[in-house]
Amino acid sequence: MLSIINGGMLSTVQDLGRFGVMKDGFTQSGAMDQYSMKLANALCGNEPNSPVIEMTALGITARFTDEHIFCLCGGDFGATLNGKPIERSRSYKASAGDILTVGGARSGMRCCLAIAGGFAVPEVMGSASTNLKLGIGGYAGRNLRAGDILPVGVPSSHAKAGKSAPVREFGGGCVRLRVIMGPQDDMFTETDKALFLRQHYTATAGLDRMGLRLSGIALKGKNGTDIISDGIVFGSVQITRSGMPIILAADHQTTGGYAKITTVISVDLPLLAQVKPFDTLCFSAVSVRQAERLAAKEKKFFDKLFR
Repeated sequence: MLSIINGGMLSTVQDLGRFGVMKDGFTQSGAMDQYSMKLANALCGNEPNSPVIEMTALGITARFTDEHIFCLCGGDFGATLNGKPIERSRSYKASAGDILTVGGARSGMRCCLAIAGGFAVPEVMGSASTNLKLGIGGYAGRNLRAGDILPVGVPSSHAKAGKSAPVREFGGGCVRLRVIMGPQDDMFTETDKALFLRQHYTATAGLDRMGLRLSGIALKGKNGTDIISDGIVFGSVQITRSGMPIILAADHQTTGGYAKITTVISVDLPLLAQVKPFDTLCFSAVSVRQAERLAAKEKKFFDKLFR
């Protein structure tokens, strides 16, 4: 088990998300940085969808009550085990009584903790993900607090310390997100679309698990940006009446009434998850075929890890 001493700023149990329920008004939820989640699980010998703890900006302090294999992936939070620095994207063995401290974000915005066997929390509608607005899933449907004790599942025979993978670095220059145009890009002039792809936006402080608000030069649209509400996905880029983009994230609403000029491709969503307030973002358009090829390449990478 893992005993929480300090829950950090916003730490929740997440898996890959809740699927097939948006038609009923429930959001997908799930880890913001699914690349880091799957990588941490692979290095712990877990299945890709095993529940992890995803931390935001400031991580947890916790005590291991038993011997466990664990791994941290994502942003650099200056983590230590019993006061000694530990690396990201490497599995470690913790003994009963050991203290894990995950500090403040030095780079990136989110860090995830996987433990061999996964966190054994009840599933709600087929998922262990925490939905904070509805108060369901994860650990009692909320963020972690001091005194919480998380049970751990049975580790697989593949769990061992010393496994590692290349570390992803975040920060330093513009965060470039690849996008597919649409589905409502026809509501914008060619000048609007060129401006969207040319300019550098700034992430505002209005940044959470629901979405990221950006600031920059406003887009006008041909006749405004209001539409009859339709479906939203993780990565949809809405243009509000102000002409500014909102990029929808893991806890996005199920429908929205603003035109979506582009959609961030799936392999770049983890980069979106690591954006901090006042980071600079820019966009590059790719074709559906290019996005599919990139997704297939990433799938092949993880298929090898999870063999």
